[in-house]
This record gives sequence, structure tokens and C-alpha cells, in this order.
Amino acid sequence: MSARANPGFDVEALRRGIEGETPAPLASLYAPDAEVRIVDRYDQPSRPKVLHGRDEIAEMLDDVYSRDMSHRLTRCVVQGDQVAFTEECVYPDGLRVLAESMLSLRDGEIAEQTTVQAWDE
Repeated sequence: MSARANPGFDVEALRRGIEGETPAPLASLYAPDAEVRIVDRYDQPSRPKVLHGRDEIAEMLDDVYSRDMSHRLTRCVVQGDQVAFTEECVYPDGLRVLAESMLSLRDGEIAEQTTVQAWDE
């Protein structure tokens, strides 16, 4: 995978953001007015969790990155202003989380994201 799969989006910056120790590099990839929708066991498709703006997204990322777990970008496809990626996370006890995300870009920043996630129970 090249460092810049699309002139307006840096896949390696996404990798570094996801796999990093702190949420700030990942949060910086979002547009100030970005929107994130999350669907999982608790937030069903008819009522997804919706985060508005980089500040709300950064708060959520602060919570996620405060947990003792690893994050890994395993697949990423960029086509024009659309990005799809898979993230795999593992807690120290072996519990796994899998997230599939679709992004819409605007001027090289993430403008919209929809994530479907599942974890071991």
C-alpha cells in the first residue's frame, strides 16, 4: 500500500492514527464539521450513535484510546473521495473487536464516517 493512495488522502496517516498510542493524530484527519455514525449491538441501524464535529469525535476517541487495547488497520481501499477500511482491536485478555468503516472525504479530510462494529462477548 503506498503512502498516498489518493492525492487528497494519506492512508499511512490513517494507519499511524489508528495504530498510534494517542487519539490526536487520528482526530486531526476529520473535518471540523465531520459526522460519525456507529452501529453495534447497543446502537442499532434505526438509532445509530451519531457524533457531530471533530470535538465530539475526539472525545469518543479519547475514551477508546484510554483503554488498554491494541488497534490495527488491516485493509484499506480508496476510490476517489470514498475510503473503506477494516480495524481490528484486541484487549490484553484476548477479547477482540472488529470494525468496518466507510468514509466520505471532502478536501482530503474525513467528512462522514459510518462504522459497524462487533466484539467478542
